[in-house]
Amino acid sequence: MYKLLRPFLFALDSETIHNAAIKAGEMVTRVGLADILGKLYAYEDARLRTRAFGIDFSNPVGLAAGFDKDARLINMLPALGFGFIEIGTVTARPQAGNPRPRLFRITKDGAILNRMGFNGEGAKAMRKRLSALKKKIPVGVNIGKNKDVPNEHAIENYSESFSAIVSCADYITVNVSSPNTPGLRALQDKEPLLALLAHLKNLNGKLGAPKPILLKIAPDLTNDALDDIVEIVERTKLDGIIATNTTVSREGLRTDLRAVAALGAGGVSGKPLHKHSVAIVKYLYRRTEGKVPIVGVGGIFTAEDAYEMICAGASLVQIYTGMIYEGPGLVKRIKRGLVELLKRDGFSNIAQAIGSKSNYCPSLSRADGSDKPLDSVPTESVGTSLGG
Repeated sequence: MYKLLRPFLFALDSETIHNAAIKAGEMVTRVGLADILGKLYAYEDARLRTRAFGIDFSNPVGLAAGFDKDARLINMLPALGFGFIEIGTVTARPQAGNPRPRLFRITKDGAILNRMGFNGEGAKAMRKRLSALKKKIPVGVNIGKNKDVPNEHAIENYSESFSAIVSCADYITVNVSSPNTPGLRALQDKEPLLALLAHLKNLNGKLGAPKPILLKIAPDLTNDALDDIVEIVERTKLDGIIATNTTVSREGLRTDLRAVAALGAGGVSGKPLHKHSVAIVKYLYRRTEGKVPIVGVGGIFTAEDAYEMICAGASLVQIYTGMIYEGPGLVKRIKRGLVELLKRDGFSNIAQAIGSKSNYCPSLSRADGSDKPLDSVPTESVGTSLGG
């Protein structure tokens, strides 16, 4: 059905359709149709259950930040079959984001270009909304910096949003990797990032029940920068890494680059990002020796895409652009396909597949008792071909 509707939907402005989808989702919740929707998209299998950073998940397929920026669909999205959802990015204070148009489809490449700019109602409004809801699945909150706050005051700004929202979240993601807030990616540099994460970990430690803190990184990083990330994660005892955000590179696009350039600045997500995100997940898994949970994001359109990410080292995966192109039934198709792929490879659960093709573990305990050879990973830089 979605494939029939898609040409009509794609003929309209991307952000207009996105906003309409949010309103439709709210209506589904109001009129009590979420349970019916849940039956349509239901698919559960014990082999998909997993655990990461102290949280239990019914399945490893989550919704990436950016779709539900203001936590409007918390009661509807679980009906699509997600194992978890991540809302935001939210900033300490409300902001309008960048001028429209700011969201574009690059249909030939199965990609989206966005320069939204952290538009949203702010952390206090999100806290009020979340506090009134009963969550059905784990909900992470992605926090970012207000555009008008200089980087030298970033710690205070992130601390404000963190303190406002942490009690309502199952985990917090620190977003320093969006290309759409001027200067934000400079916070990925070693010293400012270490200072920011150490401060947030200190705030978190003062809570009666600290929440897992994850870091979302850009795909446009060199190996040296990734090594710095790993060092910082280990020093601050961060709970996980989300890899990756959108890319500023236009490399590998089949669409005429002049047409892409005419769209303007922004980060690209979707199919062109997939192989690179997988390579970064694999690199991080090897550098952390599999000790730090990784959430793999980037161009997941099929069960095979998700499985590739998991076998590279991702404990969980997130989708967004894939759902825009493939429709709401994608989550169910991915879960069903993952079960078949686990069976094919002799795994009895998702945990056994994590990192199985990272070339880190010398042997694996499989359901059939066999030890199969692992794929090798190139040791050259995974990030130097992309601009930052």
